[in-house]
Amino acid sequence: MPLILLVLYVCLFSSLGALGLVGPDEPRYAAIARAMAETHDWVTPRLWGTPWLEKPVLYYWTAGTAMRIFGVSEFAARLPSALAALLAVMAVSWTALRVYGMGAAWYSLLMLPTSVAAVGFARAASPDMLFAGLLAASMAIAVGMLQKTRSGLVLHISFGFFLGAATLAKGPAAVILAGGATLLWAAFTRQWHASLRFLHPVIITVFCITALPWYVLCALRNPDFVRVFIWQHNFERYLTPVFEHRQPFWFFGPILLLALIPWLPVLALAIGDGLHTIREKNWAHSPGCFLACWTIFPLLFFSLSQSKLPGYVLPAIPPLFVLLGQAVSKALERDMKRPTWRLSWAMGATGLIFVVVPIFAFRGAWRDIAGMQSTTIAMLLSMAAGISVLILAGRKKNSAALCGIVLLFVALLEYSNWAILPTIDARISPRSIAREIFKQDPSGMDDVAVYELPRGWNYGLSYYFGREIQEWTPDTARPDWLVTGILGELEIRKRDTQSRWQEMPTASGSSITLLRSSEPRIPESPPH
Repeated sequence: MPLILLVLYVCLFSSLGALGLVGPDEPRYAAIARAMAETHDWVTPRLWGTPWLEKPVLYYWTAGTAMRIFGVSEFAARLPSALAALLAVMAVSWTALRVYGMGAAWYSLLMLPTSVAAVGFARAASPDMLFAGLLAASMAIAVGMLQKTRSGLVLHISFGFFLGAATLAKGPAAVILAGGATLLWAAFTRQWHASLRFLHPVIITVFCITALPWYVLCALRNPDFVRVFIWQHNFERYLTPVFEHRQPFWFFGPILLLALIPWLPVLALAIGDGLHTIREKNWAHSPGCFLACWTIFPLLFFSLSQSKLPGYVLPAIPPLFVLLGQAVSKALERDMKRPTWRLSWAMGATGLIFVVVPIFAFRGAWRDIAGMQSTTIAMLLSMAAGISVLILAGRKKNSAALCGIVLLFVALLEYSNWAILPTIDARISPRSIAREIFKQDPSGMDDVAVYELPRGWNYGLSYYFGREIQEWTPDTARPDWLVTGILGELEIRKRDTQSRWQEMPTASGSSITLLRSSEPRIPESPPH
């Protein structure tokens, strides 16, 4: 139990605010949640006063509530995702316990939170992990319903609630994924009658009570809601590349493999078990068939989409880790009866990841960004521990090797939180520049503009200044502070032959420049 608590805390909750908000999505979602908390309008999402109807409301509700409780911070903005990741872990462990027993539950409980997917998206201020966590809870309830001849009222209410909450997190895709996975399973098993259990009147009623009120209220208050949210950001996003997220059909294959790191070698064990079950013709009637369908359908569905983003793969991750936990548990049971090298090879290959990956990751531009000393220490720690795992696997001490991998992952993550993230924060997040401006000139906070800045930095600065930062043009009045990129600075220097801008030192590296006007601001004339 202490190991589990340590893993869950470090992987899902530790240092949620070590990194400022990054990219265009995090600051936008956090700004909308902050606006809800400040205005008490919990129906219409607004970005800088304008309705923003791209996503449903659940992330904004949860992040806005966290901001009211803990204050406006990166921790509050990311807390909903961390809690949703915890829900996904609990759902996976509960499912593994009900279906396969204590061993599978224990290993899935260790493996899912120490995966790249869980750690990365648990620390993202976005609806993706909320969506995946609530769908994982729905999956766990669905497995429980199918295990019983007659599922009770509690299971019906729970399934309807979690599916409705997932619909509030990211929209109709929740119903499509749950329904599609169930129909895929029914097609494989010919158990069409069993799939009809999910259309029970209690489930439909609870789903509607959970999901529909906000959709109705938002549509009544915003006449464009159906066109913008339902058509543009669901149907049009799926059917056309209008949002410029075009990727090849096979895009989610590599993304899934990256998401499973460091447990990617265990996937070979799970595939081997699945093929063995298929050869015995028992696969269609095994719980693994249902879990495999919950994994495969989201991948197929989003692979057909004309708009692809890495977060779309998340709903496939939880059921897959139930199968990975069972694969490890079965391999250990077999080794107790007749030792083989299958699990040892998987653990050894996992340890090898920690030896090989740092050689390529902690060098070049990354070392320049994160600092040579911190990356060198992380590299040496990873390689030394990875070799230790290889030795344990070579001696067929596979349980010890697995625990070693978990502890190594936790140690590397905590070291990154402490030594690496604060170093790269200023280079990838606008937080430090906003703090620098406020520190040097609190009165100049209202006279800040951007010029030729990457989109993510633009949204980030707007979030940290609490208002939409305007784009400056050279033919307008100069602001006191100007944040620009490399090309923007070159253009400004070419135009400004009188050197009326002073470059301010920042920790953001060479890609972002902070300029301050060298001419004093002319105060406004007092009213007569």
